[in-house]
Amino acid sequence: MLDTPQIETTDAELTAIIRLEVKKEKMQQVFGPSVEELISTVAEQGGEVTGPVFAHHFRMDPDVFDFAIGVPVSESIESTKRVEASELPAMKVARTVYHGPYDGLPDAWSEFHKWIEEQGFEFESDAVERYVLGPESDPDPSNWETELVRPLET
Repeated sequence: MLDTPQIETTDAELTAIIRLEVKKEKMQQVFGPSVEELISTVAEQGGEVTGPVFAHHFRMDPDVFDFAIGVPVSESIESTKRVEASELPAMKVARTVYHGPYDGLPDAWSEFHKWIEEQGFEFESDAVERYVLGPESDPDPSNWETELVRPLET
């Protein structure tokens, strides 16, 4: 289920990311360890994670995920071997929240894209998923919340 989408302008947000390109079937193997590495790197540098984990997809390909796993941070970090200091820029976006298990995300994205197009907007090639509530906070997938964000062409 999707919340009613909104069009809004976001503020710039400091982040720490790990950039990855993996086949779809490898996603679960790399995601958890990458999140742990991000959080521990930020903590080791005295920073603070200020929001949920996100995946910034640079292109939506059903077979290969070209993306960055990231977390918003209180202050810029020093880049390490895999963890990079980054920023999500201020931008005009379409935003909604999907409620349900992760295997429903492809259909949620399709529904969201249809809504964007019906509103007369075109979206950029990248997209952001923020994992607001997930298995770490509730074992029932029907309670999970994933924010879907699509930058809009201006």
